[in-house]
Amino acid sequence: MAKKSVKSAKVSGNKKEIRIAIAGLGNCASSLVQGIYYYKNIKDDDEIVPGLMHNILGGYKISDIKIVACFDIDKRKVGKDVSEAIFEKPNCTKIFCHDIPKTGVTVKMGNILDGVADHMKNYPEEQTFLPSDKKAVDVVEELKKSKADILVSYMPVGSQKAVEFYAQAALDAGVALVNCMPIFICSDPKWEKKFRDKGIPCIGDDIKSQIGATITHRVLSHLFAERGVTIDRSYQLNVGGNTDFLNMLSKDRLKSKKLSKTEAVESQLAKRLSYDNLHVGPSDWVPFLKDNKVCFIRMEGRKFGNVPVELELRLSVEDSPNSAGCVIDAIRLLKIGLDRGIGGTLLSSSAYFMKHPMTQFTDEKAREMIEEFIANKRER
Repeated sequence: MAKKSVKSAKVSGNKKEIRIAIAGLGNCASSLVQGIYYYKNIKDDDEIVPGLMHNILGGYKISDIKIVACFDIDKRKVGKDVSEAIFEKPNCTKIFCHDIPKTGVTVKMGNILDGVADHMKNYPEEQTFLPSDKKAVDVVEELKKSKADILVSYMPVGSQKAVEFYAQAALDAGVALVNCMPIFICSDPKWEKKFRDKGIPCIGDDIKSQIGATITHRVLSHLFAERGVTIDRSYQLNVGGNTDFLNMLSKDRLKSKKLSKTEAVESQLAKRLSYDNLHVGPSDWVPFLKDNKVCFIRMEGRKFGNVPVELELRLSVEDSPNSAGCVIDAIRLLKIGLDRGIGGTLLSSSAYFMKHPMTQFTDEKAREMIEEFIANKRER
């Protein structure tokens, strides 16, 4: 457990304020911003808030989160206030909070790198990215200037260079990182060491949903294993109509995503399955679904006497709001890590909120570990 270096130690003007920067203002970021304002005036004595671990977590309220910087590459978003940009195309997630005031934060042009897949150019403008021709800003300088505490990375799946670029920017600016994407940063020993050596905490990789395909598949797999059922074969097929699913039509961008989702499920099995007997991953893009994600899970196993048991499940969720609450909790836990001078991956938070953490635990155990962390017990 490393202490923060002098260079990376920054204190916000308001100790209770959590200053966040967002890289990638797509559907997930839209739901995050909407959620911050939707729950802004919630009463302190409201114990249960849908989608969140706690109303007040480690002393931090939802209203303590303040957006101070934002980066995107779409010409419909760059140059606009965050409050406007989150509702621009190709965003298509459900709007559950219309009353969002001007934030005073203008979306800055980020670095495209490998963030836009070639095949995305072949689709209608309202469904795909339209890269701006503006020059990219100096992200490190913008992070420093905004006095951001935390950077939330929402790059498209398969954007290895872009995710690594923003991870390095966070390191260079002395900013903590929530890596919501299935590019392995916080679970990669080399990258994790960089954060630990600089005394900067991070949480990652690949955000889980509140109730989504992977968490449901994990829980069912764990249930089968705990009840002594041998699982022989299983699949998880997902379809949706947002830019995430459109982007993932390019199979060469799916390697880390498939690995992340598969590992999340396999880690709960008593015995790992062969490649032929377990399939977990995105299946197709269905435009009219928009941000709705439909998941199909099938599990085949054997119970007492080797008698067969089969389970089939269909789950339909609005995809982006499904993870926004998890990110709000991750942000607040990361701020606790900053306050305590912890460097490197927060193991309990990553295990609970991410599909591909550095160390896998059951969700019950990870939740227990987080509560211990909030109570100021050692993280490592």
